[in-house]
Amino acid sequence: MACMDILKSALLAVIFVIYLVFGAFVFQRLEKEAEDTAKSNTYLHRLDFLKNYTCLTHEALDQLVNVIGDAVKQGINPLANSTENSHTNWDFSSSFFLSGTVVTTIGYGTIAPRTAGGQIFCVFYALFGIPLNVIVLSQVGKKLSTWCKKLGKCLFSRGVKKKTAKILTIIFFLVIGSIVFMTIPPFVFSFTEGWSYQEGIYYAFISLSTIGFGDYVVGYGMYLSLMLLMVRSKSHY
Repeated sequence: MACMDILKSALLAVIFVIYLVFGAFVFQRLEKEAEDTAKSNTYLHRLDFLKNYTCLTHEALDQLVNVIGDAVKQGINPLANSTENSHTNWDFSSSFFLSGTVVTTIGYGTIAPRTAGGQIFCVFYALFGIPLNVIVLSQVGKKLSTWCKKLGKCLFSRGVKKKTAKILTIIFFLVIGSIVFMTIPPFVFSFTEGWSYQEGIYYAFISLSTIGFGDYVVGYGMYLSLMLLMVRSKSHY
């Protein structure tokens, strides 16, 4: 029996590693070419920029790009003056959004505490917030389970076989869940964020599964559009 358990564990580990290797291979094949194209375009744009602005050196441009890159990573508009009442990551709505991503373990990474006090508070906040979130989700799950049983009993009382009623109930809640969480939200994101429907589905799934890459985050579509408009307007001067 012990040998059988070891074999099962080893087989499971091998399957897991094979699955990871398979995922790595597919992602590499799908994304590598697009990355190479983006790198080439970026390099060409950099050369064109230096040709148009001969007063700039390669070192000065690199330093400027690094400063802008660091600002964007922290969600700061690099075109705004320090005294302007511009976008902030730490208004109440953004801070509330961060609290939600912490306790749900999504952690997009677009907003994160930078100060020592904020980071220490985040640790203790997560220690208590994550279990609280699990309790809430457990309670919601119990309610859904109760409604599921009631629907099954209702179907059974109407002459539907018990096994069939159970399957229909599961299908019903799966369909409702898909509509509520995976079908309707992408339409909203398309309107508010300017994303395509496919991008909306991708964001909804990545968020619900708590993967949270941070490549798409609600509330930044309008901000990024404003930045692009400011860049274009300043390029005319």
